[in-house]
Amino acid sequence: MMVFKVMTWNLENLFEPGTEFGPDTQDKYQQKLAALAEVILGLDPDVLAVQEVGSPAAFHELVNLLQGRYPDLRLSAHPDSRGIRVGFLSKFTIDETEEILAFPQEGLPKVPGLDQLGNLIDVTSLGRGALRIQVSPRPEIPVNFITAHLKSKLLTYPSATGRPRYSPRDENERARVAGVALLKRTAEAVTLRVNANELLEQNTQKALILLGDMNDVPDAATTQILQGPGGSEIGTRGFNQPDKGDDTRLFNLASLIPPERRYSRIYNGAKELIDHILVSQEVLPGHPRKVPVVDSFVDHSLPSIGDDPTERRGEPGSDHSPIIATFDI
Repeated sequence: MMVFKVMTWNLENLFEPGTEFGPDTQDKYQQKLAALAEVILGLDPDVLAVQEVGSPAAFHELVNLLQGRYPDLRLSAHPDSRGIRVGFLSKFTIDETEEILAFPQEGLPKVPGLDQLGNLIDVTSLGRGALRIQVSPRPEIPVNFITAHLKSKLLTYPSATGRPRYSPRDENERARVAGVALLKRTAEAVTLRVNANELLEQNTQKALILLGDMNDVPDAATTQILQGPGGSEIGTRGFNQPDKGDDTRLFNLASLIPPERRYSRIYNGAKELIDHILVSQEVLPGHPRKVPVVDSFVDHSLPSIGDDPTERRGEPGSDHSPIIATFDI
């Protein structure tokens, strides 16, 4: 057996200084990098999934502070309109990489969206591309990872000026924008689930770990879509009873986080767990199944945020807590 630690963390606007969403001084930029590096080095995951990387150059500067622990890394080639994207750092060689962008025909190939002027359009792809990698902690244990950053619950309203607007003109606009955001997050979750199905069906060797900022809580419909067949969640009577759904099931590790620490963001004073790690049965061996140790690193100062993501421009660290799972494999 070997210990294998995985982690997901939204790095919050990792941009170079002087850019629209980055710190306004070099000093603040260095403070942010140092705060992020301190947490990563302290928790020391083997594979780290990251979200909200705005600048590849800033990402590489962060990696340079990590004492050479992560020789292999990947960034998505498909950022959103703000420039943020997902990526991976790995102590192990990354054997395979796949970009995930288009909504599949087997899922929801298109949903309504809004253009800059508020007109309805067809949306056919993830707003921020997801990314799959494969690593082998041991030669006989290949593991697929998919990281994603689904559509935010924090709403951005159409603006002819091109500048983000975070307050609605009226309740009709708020309802409309919230509705299309939910539809998009749903289609994105379905896309991840369809990709997971392709990796899991009839597979008895490769594990799958799906992790990232899913932008909703464990009981939300979009998060439930990611799990696949229901009825055997961790903590239920069916968890340790093999059934035909196990082949494509993903188990959300959220319930293994101590209740008082079961959150990864504070929104208007309310604690929410919106960052998740879901795993296939291959990393839960034995009967009864051996579960990992899971935690949310809320020991660092986690701020409460509001509806305007620019309010924390240049602040050190992140407004999200890392989620960490440690397996014996």
